[in-house]
Amino acid sequence: MSPKTLSDRIIESVVLPLLGVGGVIALWAIISATVAPSLPNPWKTWEVSKLYVLAPFEKRGELDQGILRFTWYSLVRVAKGYSLALVLGTPLGLLLGMSKSFTKSLDPIIQILRPVSPLAWLPLGLVIFQKPEPAGIFTIAMCSMWPTVLNTALGVRSIPQDYVNVARVLRLSRTKRLFKITLPAALPYMFTGFRLSLGIAWLVIVAAEMLTGAPGVGGFLWQEYNSLIYEHLILCIATIGIVGFLLDRLMSMLEARLRTA
Repeated sequence: MSPKTLSDRIIESVVLPLLGVGGVIALWAIISATVAPSLPNPWKTWEVSKLYVLAPFEKRGELDQGILRFTWYSLVRVAKGYSLALVLGTPLGLLLGMSKSFTKSLDPIIQILRPVSPLAWLPLGLVIFQKPEPAGIFTIAMCSMWPTVLNTALGVRSIPQDYVNVARVLRLSRTKRLFKITLPAALPYMFTGFRLSLGIAWLVIVAAEMLTGAPGVGGFLWQEYNSLIYEHLILCIATIGIVGFLLDRLMSMLEARLRTA
């Protein structure tokens, strides 16, 4: 197979994505003009929302701010909840992978807690913490930690037996075995869990802000829905999707960097 030329790369990375975006916008315009007249068309959405896009960091009120300012509030909450999820989930996953007894003891609990919706965790967080901010962080952590737990455990269990035998022959301590063998060998699985956990954390923050009314993309979306300003709903949905895409790409780049280091 011949190597790709510069024009081929431009077509794949620029032209085709733009065609896809253009097709979605055209379909959106057709649907708003025919099937769903209450759905704002692309031009009207831009006209109503451009103040929030062109002045992205301006603050006019608690829930009347630029879209990037709202995004920043949400990202800060996600960072706190996601960090807590990794702090809790990574050691738990390592223990599950290294100990069969520990797995048999905790696996039923994990399988029960894993599918619980953020709509259930958030009220519990409010009962425990009595404030929406820590309750939201608690909800993010509880919902997003499970991919990290399960993929870390899978990575540890997938370590080749030869590596374990070498560690025994060299009489490595538990600490050296952890940092020299277990973590490097399980890292690809762990990063898969980290990426999935980050995606879930970003999903959960929207629900948490909608329920608590906290300033952020989710809080803004819920306020605009109640105000019947549907153009801003589309702005929020586009923002959520773009930010989620960028977060996943950043995690992918970090994973590639660590693998080649």
